[in-house]
Amino acid sequence: MATLRSLTCISSECRSFYELRRRIQLLLLLLLAVNMVGGQIRYSIPEEMKKGSAIGNVAQDLGLDLKRLRSGRARIVTGENVHYTELQKDKGILVVNERIDREQLCGDVTPCSFSFELILENPMELHPITIEVLDVNDHSPIFKKANIMLDISESANLGARFVLDSAEDPDVGVNGLQNYVLTSNDNFVLKQHVNPDGSKYAEMVLQRQLDREKVPHISLELIAIDGGNPQRSGTVNIDINVLDVNDNAPVFKQSVYKATVIENAAKGTNIVTVNATDADSGSNGYVTYSISNVKSNIADLLSIDQFSGSLFVSGLIDFEKDKKYELRIDAKDQGGLTDSSKVIIEVTDVNDNDPIISIMSFTSPVSEDSPPGTTIGIINVKDLDSGDNGQVNCRIEQNAPFKIKSNLRNYYTLVTDTVLDRESVSEYNITVVATDAGIPPLSTKRTFHLKVSDVNDNSPVFSQSVYSAFITENNSPGVSLLTVGAKDPDENQNARISYILENTNIGGAPVSEYVSVNAESGVVHAVRSFDYEQIKQLFFVVKAQDGGSPPLSNNVTVKLIVQDQNDNPPQVLYPVQTGGSLVAEMVPRSADVGYLVTKVVAVDVDSGQNAWLSYKLQKATDRALFESGLTEWRNQNYPPSH
Repeated sequence: MATLRSLTCISSECRSFYELRRRIQLLLLLLLAVNMVGGQIRYSIPEEMKKGSAIGNVAQDLGLDLKRLRSGRARIVTGENVHYTELQKDKGILVVNERIDREQLCGDVTPCSFSFELILENPMELHPITIEVLDVNDHSPIFKKANIMLDISESANLGARFVLDSAEDPDVGVNGLQNYVLTSNDNFVLKQHVNPDGSKYAEMVLQRQLDREKVPHISLELIAIDGGNPQRSGTVNIDINVLDVNDNAPVFKQSVYKATVIENAAKGTNIVTVNATDADSGSNGYVTYSISNVKSNIADLLSIDQFSGSLFVSGLIDFEKDKKYELRIDAKDQGGLTDSSKVIIEVTDVNDNDPIISIMSFTSPVSEDSPPGTTIGIINVKDLDSGDNGQVNCRIEQNAPFKIKSNLRNYYTLVTDTVLDRESVSEYNITVVATDAGIPPLSTKRTFHLKVSDVNDNSPVFSQSVYSAFITENNSPGVSLLTVGAKDPDENQNARISYILENTNIGGAPVSEYVSVNAESGVVHAVRSFDYEQIKQLFFVVKAQDGGSPPLSNNVTVKLIVQDQNDNPPQVLYPVQTGGSLVAEMVPRSADVGYLVTKVVAVDVDSGQNAWLSYKLQKATDRALFESGLTEWRNQNYPPSH
C-alpha cells in the first residue's frame, strides 16, 4: 500500500523518532483496513502516491474471483474527467492511475474522499468504492502579503486588539496551520483564535502603552507554523506606524450579517451592506471597509466598496462549488483603529446544469431473435444541480420497440420491448432524452445507432409455383432448358441460395440422367438427347436451400414438355412385303373402273402433322390404268378404306 513518509520530531516533548513512527504506521494500517458493508468497500491512502501503486485487492475484498471480473467486463465508473484509479482485472487489484493531490481534490474539506462504482454485467452488479485521501505535509503556511502595514495611535488603550492577516495552509489536520508566533517585543502579545470553520487567526493585543515620541515605528515578524513532521512555516513582516491620539475605534451595528445570493448573479449585484460608526470626529472618525482573512476561493468572487460598505458580486458564483461563504469585514478609521464583523452568505441554486448522459455499455448489433427485455445498453445520468433541479427523468424520444428502465440510482437500462424483425427494420437510431425537474427544465439527448443482425428465419421463395419448359426432341446434351429462381429476405450466408435437383425416378431411371440444375444460377440443363417417341413429358422437383444453420428450403415442380420432330418415315403395314419380293394382286379382266385392287396400310410413329400420311403411285407401267386414293390420314391407327 502507500508508504509512510519519514517524520521528524521538533518538540522537546515528543517521544523518540522510532516510537512516533511506529505509532503512526499503526494508525495508517488501521485507516487502511477495508470497510465492507453490503458490497461497499473503503480504502484509505496518502496523497501523492506514485502511479501504479497498489490501493487494495478489490476481487478479494468483494469476494469475487478473477473469472467473474473478466466475464462481467468489470470496469470502474466515475462519471468524471479524471480517472484517479485503475482496475487490473487480471489480478483484481485497484491501483493509482493519476496523481492524487488532496488539496486539489478537496481543498480544506475533511475527511477527503472520492467515490466511484465497480460495475459488472451478466448479471449486472454495482459495488460502490470510496477512497479516502490522507493528507501529507507538502505545503508550508503562506501569507498573502509580504508586509502588514498598521497605523496605531499612541493613545490606543491597553488591551486594544489588532487583527492580523491569516496564513493559509492547504494541508489539513495536524499538517495544517497550528500556531502563530510573534517576535519578542515590549508592547504587544499575541492572542490566537479559531473561526467557526476551524481556521485560525491571530490578534496583537496592546499590553504596554505606545509612545510615538520615543518609538515612532515598530517592526515585528509573525510566523505561522504547521504541525507536520518536519514542520513548515511562513513569515510576514509587521510594520507599525505609531499615530497621534485617536481614542475611539469603529463599532459595527451588527456582529453578524446574514444574506443570500443566487448563483450566476451578475457582477456588481449587491449582496449586503455593512455599517460601522466611529465616535471620533474629523478624519479620525472617517471609516473605510475591507475584507479580511478572506480565502483565495472567495477573493475572486466577492468585493466590498471601501467607502459605502456594500458587499457585491465580482466573480462567478457557482452553487455546485460553494454553497456558503463566511468572511470577516474590517472597519478601520483614519487613526488605525478597527472593528470586525462576520458575514454569512447562503448561495441559492439555479437550474444551470444540463443532465449528463454517460454510456456505460452498448451492444450493437443485436440479433433479431433476441427476446423482449434484452439489454442493449446501460447509461449513467447525473445532474450537478440540487433539489428538483438535480432530479432527472429519462425517456426514449421516438416511437421505437425499446424502453428504458431504472434499477439503480442514476443508472438506466435500455432494453428491447418487442421481438425485432431485421427484414422489416434493419437498424434504429434510438434517442434517449434526460430532462431535469427544474423550472425551466433542461434536457440532454444522446443517440444510439443500433443494427439488427440476421438470423435464418425465412425460407427461399420461388417466383413461380410451377415452372414449364419446352424442348424439341433430338436436342444436344447440355442445352439450357429454363432458369428457376428463388429469393430469400435474409442476408449474407442466410440468403445465399443453392439449387438442388431432388432425387426421383423417371421410367425406372434417376432424374439426374435426364436433367441437371446449376447450384448457383438455377439454370436447368438437358443431360441427354430426348426422344419424343419414348418420353413426351417429365416432371421433376428442384429445391432451393439457403446457407443458414440449420438451412431452410423450399421446393418447386418443373414440367418439361418434349416436342416432336419428323424423324421417323412411314412404315407400310399392308400388304406385307418380305424379302424384297413384289406383291401380286389378281384383277379380273372384266373389272370395271373403280374396282378395288388392294388396300395399302401405313403408319408413322411421329405425331401431329409429322404423322399425317398421303398416298400416291410411285411407279406404274401404265398410269392410265390405276390410281390411288388421295385421302390424308392423321391417325395411323385407322387405315384408309381404299
